Amino acid sequence: MSQTVIPNFPFSAIVDQPQLKTALLLCAIDPTLGGVLIRGDKGTAKSTAARALPAILPTIQRIAGCAFNCRPDQPCGLCDACADPARTVIAASVPFVTLPLGATEDRVLGTLDLQRALKGEARTFQPGLLASAHRGILYIDEVNLLADHLVDSLLDVAAMGVNSVQREGLSVAHPARLTLIGTMNLEEGDLRPQLLDRFGLMVEVTAPRDKTVRAEVVRRRIKFEADPSAYATLWQVQQTALRAQLSAAQSLLPTVALDDALLDLISHLCCEFEVASLRADIVMHKAARALAALDGRASVTPADVKCAAQLVLPHRRRRKPFEQPGVDQDKLDALMEQAASPPPSTPAENSSDSETSEEASENNADASENASENASESANNANDQHQVFSIAAAANARHISVANINAHGANMVAGRRSDAKDAARGRMVRSVPDPRPASLAIGATLRSAAIRDPGNFQVTNADLHAQIRVGKTANLILFVVDASGSMAAQRRMEAVKGAVLSLLTDAYQRRDEVAVIAFRGESAELMLAPTRGVDLAEQSLRELPTGGRTPLPHALQLAWEVLQRHAQQGAGSVPLMVILSDGKANVALAAGGDAWRETLDIAGVLAGTPALVLDTEDGYLRLGRAGLLAEVLGAECLSLEELSGEGLEVVIRARLR
Repeated sequence: MSQTVIPNFPFSAIVDQPQLKTALLLCAIDPTLGGVLIRGDKGTAKSTAARALPAILPTIQRIAGCAFNCRPDQPCGLCDACADPARTVIAASVPFVTLPLGATEDRVLGTLDLQRALKGEARTFQPGLLASAHRGILYIDEVNLLADHLVDSLLDVAAMGVNSVQREGLSVAHPARLTLIGTMNLEEGDLRPQLLDRFGLMVEVTAPRDKTVRAEVVRRRIKFEADPSAYATLWQVQQTALRAQLSAAQSLLPTVALDDALLDLISHLCCEFEVASLRADIVMHKAARALAALDGRASVTPADVKCAAQLVLPHRRRRKPFEQPGVDQDKLDALMEQAASPPPSTPAENSSDSETSEEASENNADASENASENASESANNANDQHQVFSIAAAANARHISVANINAHGANMVAGRRSDAKDAARGRMVRSVPDPRPASLAIGATLRSAAIRDPGNFQVTNADLHAQIRVGKTANLILFVVDASGSMAAQRRMEAVKGAVLSLLTDAYQRRDEVAVIAFRGESAELMLAPTRGVDLAEQSLRELPTGGRTPLPHALQLAWEVLQRHAQQGAGSVPLMVILSDGKANVALAAGGDAWRETLDIAGVLAGTPALVLDTEDGYLRLGRAGLLAEVLGAECLSLEELSGEGLEVVIRARLR
């Protein structure tokens, strides 16, 4: 009984998102571009567009029955179909293969064909997902969550276009030229830089803000879900026309010309946007030619170069932590106008430029005076009840590194900081011979027995293999930030924000989860629930106001609730609580209660949780309550003053394990 294939949403029916659709079409015209990374919030047609692409792609010629999708004139010879002199050539759809996040190396790279080995036949390679995606598309949803061992494999294949497998007595290399399409949710953290650069193009997608457009999106989606096949039929004419356009563009592409002046412009743009990788120049050259081919033109125009730059540069330009990928549109426009205008050559023009420069200098001087006046006014208003302080300059903020943090008895899962110790929770990446395996690798064990004695299959202790589960534990860094009025004194909140920013920088680099609790006035608030979107934490920190009393026990109680809830969800992250406060609690949980006593009681409950206390108290007379709080927590306490020296570094040592 055959299964009914439900069609994907038609590519031609996707509303709005012109840049997204253009990027996908360019990759279809020239697969050597390297694919496209689609970033954006949930529900913005990322996956819909990716899955809709294959339906409009022209067919390819391939050998019938070939597991490697070989070209008829370039058989790899690794399968029976390729080895058959009377092989049949067929027209087939472009492969579209989805790579699961939890896939093993065997499934992705390929392995020994166990079925043939059990029959006593010669050792034969069983192709993996990379073979299936050859000459097609490899789609990865939530690509930023892909395990490191799979990322490493993809980097090798993307660089060489060949998948080399050396395992279980096999030595195989087969072509794996594929187009990567990855989608990712911004809230789940960023992508490894090495893999990020492998994506030729990048698109940032957002939901439309126009109510008419949004209504049309809903209207089309409802009709599609009611009857997918009938809805796909409605768009068949547009789909066919788009497929014909792509086919014509593919045929035209080899003849499209890009002159030296535009090539100089491409390299100039890459230099101006401080792009280190030369891959950007190459991909922009290819993308500009593909744009011309898509439009049916035989030569590239400056408009093609500009459009290509908007797709190639955003994820490659040098940027700081928390700075989102993107291109300064005003700067790009100015560079394009500069390239289109003839250079100044007359003395009069040079004189004019000099006058303009002098005027600019005068304007800058006036601006500096105004800035000084504004700063003075801000200082006079420092005693306002609620203020929003900026983050201390990075040059003066001390870098704090969160390293070697473990928790006794904690369940650890795949992440990016320290090695996972719980084999039952990690990802299996390979197997090794082990006569007493804690976790049996069934496939590897059977293959070993089949190879050892194909004619008399029997599993012995010598065949047993253990699963190797490799991962890293991510940390949940919970910031508990004192935003009470005392933090406004001597603008201490700026230093506090600078210290948190340093820890956020480390979390950004290590892909940790972060959460932010702020307390002031009469209560504490969870400003940011646990997330890998570290840039969201930076934004909430930047907008945090200061003023009011110090409800420290409220903050610690909320911190305990957040950590408990996170543990109950089975997240497995190792927690680290970072408290920034002077410890001068003055708002109790219950009316008439002792706020400081309550603080110590809750700290006793939290004792043993990896923690760091940053003491914000200053002045000649100090109560030292932050130090007492750290003592009850069993945590290290550092003075905020210690964080002011440039070039100093604080490492949270093994005592936090």
